[in-house]
Amino acid sequence: MILHSENKNNQVKSGLYIVSTPIGNLSDITLRAIDVLKKSEYILCEDTRVSKNLLDRYGIKSKLISNHKFNEKKNVSRIIDILKSNFIVSLISDAGTPLISDPGKILINECLLNEIDIFPLPGPSAVSSAVSISGFSERFFFYGFLPEKNSVLKEDFTNLSNLDSSIVLFISPKKFNNSVKVFKEYFSGRKILVCREMTKFYEEYLRTDVDILKPFKDHPKGELTIVISEKKKITKASLKLRESDKKTIEIMIKKLSIKDITDIISLNSNVPKKEIYNYCLKLKNEK
Repeated sequence: MILHSENKNNQVKSGLYIVSTPIGNLSDITLRAIDVLKKSEYILCEDTRVSKNLLDRYGIKSKLISNHKFNEKKNVSRIIDILKSNFIVSLISDAGTPLISDPGKILINECLLNEIDIFPLPGPSAVSSAVSISGFSERFFFYGFLPEKNSVLKEDFTNLSNLDSSIVLFISPKKFNNSVKVFKEYFSGRKILVCREMTKFYEEYLRTDVDILKPFKDHPKGELTIVISEKKKITKASLKLRESDKKTIEIMIKKLSIKDITDIISLNSNVPKKEIYNYCLKLKNEK
């Protein structure tokens, strides 16, 4: 890959810059992000109070415009006028890469209609950070925040459970506690990574099996980033009865029905029930 500088004089062109900011630790910001933010006439922020902590840290004095999901439609014409005047404008979120479950799509599409240049500045992302330490498949589907209605959640989880890839989602601790049963219902047999306060002083990572997942005793602050592993591959070998299972069946066959034995063995095995049933039937006939 050939790397090119932004331009010969390292100047920042006019246009809209999508700038990634730290997800927790304020040191996790690129030099280019600091440079572009300093040279921006305007910075669009979700919450100016949150963004000011970062901007003050790096001596950035640009004008701030509050731009969140409740006012982005109202703001868009004003911001387009600013961009048409050849100003440098940056869009940041409270944390991480903008537009990933954050506002900004309306502005992006309006810029495209008006042929205004848009430049991405890569950097911190809760999504890629969580996937990078999961140990799960690098092929992943990003879902975003869970919906409020359980009916919608179950419909979406039905579709997600059929994906053979890792699944990443955002969730509040309270919603997580209320959804543990739903996770178990749709993602049984998979592993899960729960990331809390990533890159911050009290960062915490919980790794477990979905089947033994438990709610938090208390409701911790902040949002959680969840990674669910890909589907467990079922090998041909696992479709055959193990010798230990056969011995167990030989003991149980004297006391239990074939149906009961089939149900018990299938609980901890990927072997088809038909395979177990036929083995039990074979033993019965040999008696």
